[in-house]
Amino acid sequence: MPEAIIHVDRISKTFVSKVRKKGHREKKAVAALKDVSLDIFDGEVFGLLGPNGAGKTTLIKCLTTLLLPTSGTASINGFDVLKDDAQVRASIGCMLMGDRGLYWKLTGRENLDYFGALYHVPRDARRKRIEDLVALLKLDEFVDRTVETYSSGQKMILAFAKALINDAPILFLDEPTVTMDVPTARELRHIVKELNRQGKTIVYTTHLMHEAEELCNRVGIIDHGEIIALGSPAELKTSVVHEDVVSMEGVFPDASVGRLRSIAGVREVAVATEASGLMKLDVMCDDSRALLPRIIEAATGNGAAIEYIKPKEVTLEDVFIAKTGRTLSVDTRVLGEREAPRRGG
Repeated sequence: MPEAIIHVDRISKTFVSKVRKKGHREKKAVAALKDVSLDIFDGEVFGLLGPNGAGKTTLIKCLTTLLLPTSGTASINGFDVLKDDAQVRASIGCMLMGDRGLYWKLTGRENLDYFGALYHVPRDARRKRIEDLVALLKLDEFVDRTVETYSSGQKMILAFAKALINDAPILFLDEPTVTMDVPTARELRHIVKELNRQGKTIVYTTHLMHEAEELCNRVGIIDHGEIIALGSPAELKTSVVHEDVVSMEGVFPDASVGRLRSIAGVREVAVATEASGLMKLDVMCDDSRALLPRIIEAATGNGAAIEYIKPKEVTLEDVFIAKTGRTLSVDTRVLGEREAPRRGG
């Protein structure tokens, strides 16, 4: 068994805010994390997979000393996040989603030099490290411009470089490709793989299941602040392999979805709206071949129109659907307390 370089022990985080209600303010508590426990092993790429608002960034902020947990604790590289915060920060590089920790009036090179100095990287080593990062991440076209002139994707690449400036053994990357174009995101994933081959432990949060499948040795699926599944991508997919998935696109009234859910053998129907305006239905069922005629019959009528239908291979998103009844594209922050999470298998 590899050594756990990150140990998380029953971490919870509750945010309390004041909301106006009937002419006065009341306190409202929102539990962002609920007794999260896990071990992340030295040298692995560990993925946190979940929709926006699931608690991924809150957990990362607690582990990187940016937030104090309400209860529980964790250790990073042998250091307690509550008692040894300086040693924890020296052990990590961190890139947060929507990272605003850049000085826009400085150039990219000046930013890297400044943050390298904060990490006490000696001047000569710092300059060499910056040149290496400029070459690795192809920053030469914009690194000597002020950050305020950067595109959102260029800012994210510089934030990635900032996370690497101290050459730490542990990297936290929170949705690093979220504003990048497809070729840049692909190149970043390639670099993440290479950094891992060099021995770095990487915690990678994403709501994109293809990133988790491509990069991660193990994945923790998080929803409503709880880890609801944990294992390798293959193990997680095997956990629902007894279920088939039929994917459909088209126009489906609510009545069609209700009829589908009433079919014996259908476990769940996840509904999403595509950019084209069409609806996408993922029907989790016991035997797609036997049930396909009944699925088609139930989906049609009342103005419904099927434009595309086929069984598909199980993915990590299907694991999430099986556990929650929702797709990863659903923003948990929008659901709030209006929809209690459903737990499957």
